Amino acid sequence: MHRSLTAGVLLGALLTTGVAWGHGKADGEAAIPGRAIEFPDTENGLTLVVDLHTHSVFSDGHVWPRIRVAEAIRDGLDAMAITEHLEWQPHLTDIPHPDRNRSFEEAVASLPDDSDLILIAGSEITRLEPIGHMNAVFIEDANALFQPPAPTDPYDARAYAVAAGEWPPELALEAAKRQDAFVFWNHSWWQQPNQISVMTDFHRQAIQDGKLQGIEVANGDVYSPEAFQLALAYNLTPIGVSDVHELIDWDYEPYKGGHRPVNLVFAKTRSAEAIRAALFDGRTVVWYKNLLIGRERDMIPLLTASLRVADASWRGESSVLEVVFDNPSDAAFELENLSEHTLIGEGTSVVVPPHSRDTYRFRVAERTPEVTLTFSIGNALIAPDAHPEMTFTLAPDS
Repeated sequence: MHRSLTAGVLLGALLTTGVAWGHGKADGEAAIPGRAIEFPDTENGLTLVVDLHTHSVFSDGHVWPRIRVAEAIRDGLDAMAITEHLEWQPHLTDIPHPDRNRSFEEAVASLPDDSDLILIAGSEITRLEPIGHMNAVFIEDANALFQPPAPTDPYDARAYAVAAGEWPPELALEAAKRQDAFVFWNHSWWQQPNQISVMTDFHRQAIQDGKLQGIEVANGDVYSPEAFQLALAYNLTPIGVSDVHELIDWDYEPYKGGHRPVNLVFAKTRSAEAIRAALFDGRTVVWYKNLLIGRERDMIPLLTASLRVADASWRGESSVLEVVFDNPSDAAFELENLSEHTLIGEGTSVVVPPHSRDTYRFRVAERTPEVTLTFSIGNALIAPDAHPEMTFTLAPDS
């Protein structure tokens, strides 16, 4: 995304991202209420907010790594990775860095002393289609994942990328595997006919060899049902990422209620190793716009923790049931009523706003000790064409 900004607008954008000129660290940064991405923990563990695909000026992004750190803190992320293209280096003349670990080192150096943000080392392996791009995260040394060609004089970024891409991608994945990295397939629909993700022989073999464990189902402004289907069919971890190159404020407008796509990772502890283990186990749900995407196994515990009945009671002597829904999450839940009981004043569906506790009324045929309500959750997917259902068995107060 490219935008033309006046000096005043540019200054304002920089200030909102927490740039403190003249300081070595992003001091004073904190998650911003209303901007921070928030979901409750579940019975399966902590719910950690993670973005595993971002860029800085050390590849084709347009901000310094410390800006990515500041943005992540403001968005309330638990963990993030800056995953620079190893081969695509348009800024190499301006920022020569033979050590491809440099971006991660800069990010670590900028982390405020009082921050608990977890920084994950990663890189983007970049090839032409049909192989495309893959992110390797939790790596130890980015330099082992590519073979640098000699830069031309004058420098030609495209020629450099083509030359670097001649190193077999199988060797890059083998190097990632030796480092026990978690590897996922990026925007598999990109540059494909009709933007449809298709499994290739290369990726199928990588999965069989234990060198590819995940696939992006949401990247930036795109959700791919075909990629989600591939995740289900090949037991790949569903991944959602910002793939941000500009400012988060420009691309996702959190000040207007937007948010970057992220993974909700269900980890046993708040640590890099626990996040890695959860990713290898596939314990994630993608949060994209107002859509939750993931396997039913992981989705139902998240929904159960995020959408709760706080109270249910009869209204006076009538058979009108008043139900108080409590939603401590960022999702606006779209509930389609599947029960025989009629929603009053809401048609057949209702939207439960984020971070709300509101009362909804149902017309029941007769007062009974128990009332069952069943809903289809319209803003959640457990398959490309399947919404999960939630059933509440209530014992109304007299």
